[in-house]
Order: sequence, then C-alpha cells, then structure tokens
Amino acid sequence: MTVAKPYDEMHAADGSVRAHYRSYADWLERMPRERIERKRGEADVAFHRVGITFNVYGADGGKERLIPFDLLPRIIPGDEWTALEAGLRQRVRALNAFLSDVYHDQEILRAGRMPSELVLNNAQFRTEMKGVDVPGGLYAMIAGIDLVRAAGADGKGEYYVLEDNLRVPSGVSYLIENRKMMMRLFPDLFSRYRVQPVEHYPDLLLETLRAVAPEGVLDPTAVLLTPGAYNSAYFEHSFLAQQMGVELVEGQDLFVKDDTVYMRTTQGPRRVDVIYRRIDDDFLDPQVFRADSMLGVPGLMSAYRAGRVTLANAVGTGVADDKSIYPYVPEMVRFYLGEEPILNNVPTYMLRSEEDLAYTLAHLPELVVKEVHGAGGYGMLVGPAATKAEIEHFRQLIIAAPEKYIAQPTLSLSTCPTFVDAGIAPRHIDLRPFVLSGGKEIRMVPGGLTRVAMQAGSLVVNSSQGGGTKDTWVVG
Repeated sequence: MTVAKPYDEMHAADGSVRAHYRSYADWLERMPRERIERKRGEADVAFHRVGITFNVYGADGGKERLIPFDLLPRIIPGDEWTALEAGLRQRVRALNAFLSDVYHDQEILRAGRMPSELVLNNAQFRTEMKGVDVPGGLYAMIAGIDLVRAAGADGKGEYYVLEDNLRVPSGVSYLIENRKMMMRLFPDLFSRYRVQPVEHYPDLLLETLRAVAPEGVLDPTAVLLTPGAYNSAYFEHSFLAQQMGVELVEGQDLFVKDDTVYMRTTQGPRRVDVIYRRIDDDFLDPQVFRADSMLGVPGLMSAYRAGRVTLANAVGTGVADDKSIYPYVPEMVRFYLGEEPILNNVPTYMLRSEEDLAYTLAHLPELVVKEVHGAGGYGMLVGPAATKAEIEHFRQLIIAAPEKYIAQPTLSLSTCPTFVDAGIAPRHIDLRPFVLSGGKEIRMVPGGLTRVAMQAGSLVVNSSQGGGTKDTWVVG
C-alpha cells in the first residue's frame, strides 16, 4: 500500500502558495537562514531560562529536555477555524452527555447503540461514580481533542479526530509560551496578520473552574493538584497555577474533615471548593483506589460524592477517551444530540471483531495499530515505517489479546514547512485544541497546540517520542 501524498498546509497541488500563507511566504523568502538559526538559539536559551522542559522517562532515565520549538508557524484561515470550532463543541457536548449517561441511566447501552461490555468491563469505568451527580452534568471540563488533516479528493484536505483526551490533557502551556516567543522574536510578523489571541486561556480556565463549583458556593476557592516536581508536565502545572492566581498543591497540602476538603495554610485551614487535578484516578484517594498512593488525598472521594468539592476533570472520564470507545463517538453525537457529526473519526478496525481482526492481520504493513489503553505514542505500530521483526512482534501481541488493540489506515498527516538542520523542509503535524466546558458555555482559544514530527517521514508527533511544537495562528 502506498500512503497518499500528504496535504501541504502552505502550498497548493500546483506549487503555488495558499492565500493565507502568501504574506508569510514573502517574509520568509527574504529572511536569511543565519537569522533564523540565531533566533532559534535565542528561543532555546529563553525556554531553558524559564524552565520550559519536559521529563522523558524510560530509556533516558528521567532526563529533562526542551521540547523542540519550530519558528515557522502553522496558519489556519478564520473560516476554517470557525467550522472546526463548531465540530469541537458538538463532540465535547456528546462526550459529556455520554459520561453522564453511563454513570446514571445507561440509556445508550440499553438502546443497543454500543456494546455494554465495552463500557462496563472497561478498566477506566469507575463504579465508584455510579449515581454521582456532578455540577452541570459536566465531567470533562477540559478536553484536548487531537485533530489531523489528510489529503482529500477535492484537494482541500479533510480534518479527522484522531483522539479525545479527557483525563488530564496537557500541552496548553506550550501553546501560550510559543505565542509569547514568536511575538518576542518576530514582532514584525504580527503586523502582517490579524492573529487571534491565545494568552487569555488561563482566564478562561479559571472562569470554567469557578463555574463548576459546588452548588451554593458564591466565591469558590480553586487549587491545582500536581503529583509534584518530578512529573513530566510539572512546568505546565506551576505555569497554569501562577497564571490563574491559584495555589499549586500536592496531596500532602490537603486534608478532608467532615466530607470537606481543606488546604493547609500559614493562616490555618482553608476550604477548597474546586480541584483542577493533574493526577490520574488511581492515585487520587488511597482509601478508594490505590492504597499505596502517596500523591492523593485520603477521603477525597467521600467529599466528592457528598458534593462538597468539584474535581476537574471528573473521576471516570477515561472511559470516554479509551480507544475502544472512540469508534462510537459519532454514534454518541447522533444519540444524545440528534445531529450528524461535523468532525469525522479516522476509520477504525475493532480487533475484537473476527472480520476486522482477519483484515488487520492480513494488512499489518499498511496499518497503524494502537493499544486501546496506550498513550503518548507508546504501544503502537506504524506499519509502513516498521521493520518485519516489529510487525511480527505486533502480530503475536494481537493474536494473544485482540481486544486490547484497534487498527486504522495510515493517514498521511498534513505537512507544514519546518526549520530543521538541513534547512526548511516539510514535516508532519497535528493539532490539539483545548475545549473548556463550564456553566452554559463551551469556549476555547483560537487554534491550539500544533505538534510536529521533527524526523523526516515520521508520523509520530508526541513530545515523548521526540516531537516538537509550533505556534498556531488563526488569522482573519
């Protein structure tokens, strides 16, 4: 199988520059390579100085490094973003409706619109949440929806949702810092375009958190709960807490008394109403989940179930972003909203199906295979880029436990000009917009985090796998 030629974000099929890139292309053509290299060095020094790093686990032994930042922005026309925004709002509404349903009446399961065992036997389905009412029926207040663009028959390129991130979606701090860096390095560029702002995200996030406080709390106190300084995303935790003006706390800074959460302060205990938690479910409360957790707060779930504190995101949201559930999100849109999905999924083979399993095993070199519980680019096979040995290894894993995997066609992600050691070259990208649900509104800053595969030909954009980031401009 030959993967289709990727959609080029900057150039049309005839090689001409797309209209929304023309002013930038003129600027770039006059820019000496030496100046771009010098500016890239300035960016690296500045990012190091403020501590914008990422901890890489595994083979690197917890090594801390910079996420590569590319100086060439990804530009999205305003009308294109408006259409994406509508699709993102629709999808997140449906996902929240699904979460409320499966932890209450389970109508979608009783209607036979998706297999009950996929939900009820899912490791991310938390029985502790059954019957628990959450403010506004909102479970995923903060969602990171990964979008990719593939070449379409009409030459325009089509966006697909690759993944829904509803547990503890990360990366928004890089979105904000990338914009700051671009404005600092190339202020002249921003006079050429009306680039829609993103720096107000922390304000929107704080408003979202305050909007989902327990009923009757008029002036809620919010905190950000972090696993601590050794977590890979700790920079983001401290950044967002500082930008919102809320306390950054660890589990040991909180305690529960009479089903109420308090924060230890030098002025004595202070009640906490909303916790923006960046800790996985398993570690939140050692009295309910993992007894060996030193990261959580004993008794937190008791306070949560009593409606005395709000957790964002809610416990149990992982059941909606599990890869085995992903193929059913379009059906959620139809079932709960009575609408047709605006954004399409990537076609997906469910390997618990004998027919899909047989097809996948026969076409492994052409497909992308993912673990249903995998994340961060781990536990996956990119068939066209894999060795025979890697393909055979995955074949055995699939045969042993087919229900643990899904498979998808290898989409040739769109490319964007990127400054690499050899000069300016196309590299594959994706886009992670951050969608905030609080009160009656669903809001987001324009664009999102563009992640870029820095290696030639690579389709893996994850930071943990060597991917970088770009500033994302929504213009017009």
